Amino acid sequence: MHGPASPGWLLVALCAATGAYCLLRMRSAVEEQRRAAGGEALMGFGMAAMAVPAAAFTPPSWAWPAFAAVFGAAALRALWAARIGAHHLHHLVGAGSMVYMAAVMAAAPAHQHGHGGSGVPLLTGVLLLYFTGYVLLAGVRLLPVAGTGGAAVAWSDRPEVARACRLSMGIGMLAMLLTM
Repeated sequence: MHGPASPGWLLVALCAATGAYCLLRMRSAVEEQRRAAGGEALMGFGMAAMAVPAAAFTPPSWAWPAFAAVFGAAALRALWAARIGAHHLHHLVGAGSMVYMAAVMAAAPAHQHGHGGSGVPLLTGVLLLYFTGYVLLAGVRLLPVAGTGGAAVAWSDRPEVARACRLSMGIGMLAMLLTM
């Protein structure tokens, strides 16, 4: 993604840390959580790789189509999983967003990755609205509820940390879409 290097490296660190925690969540005893954590780890590490500032590393020409293929497969998997539960539709939107960003990056020359003077493309605007709503909703879900408490839970099974990871990936997706 293009923009100042410092925020880019912070985004890389945030996404990589989120991906690493999602790998830890894959050790959960709950099968559905393990499955979701795998997809979220792929998303976190993929976002980290795509967010590396262009001044530090210019990926080879085959990298963007490879990203599109990997996240296209993830989108198909999320579409298949959505028949079981609608909560997989968010994974479908996230993977589709990554395919879209990879396609935009592949189509534009290295020095012209901005949207230029024509304004924000419609799909980018729709994705920005979706992820803004998602981030706001995820943030509200993190607010503590009075009277909650409970037994100690392993770090890989902490729902509030999983929600915080999803929130951070949503914020990262917003940042990446804004820099396109």
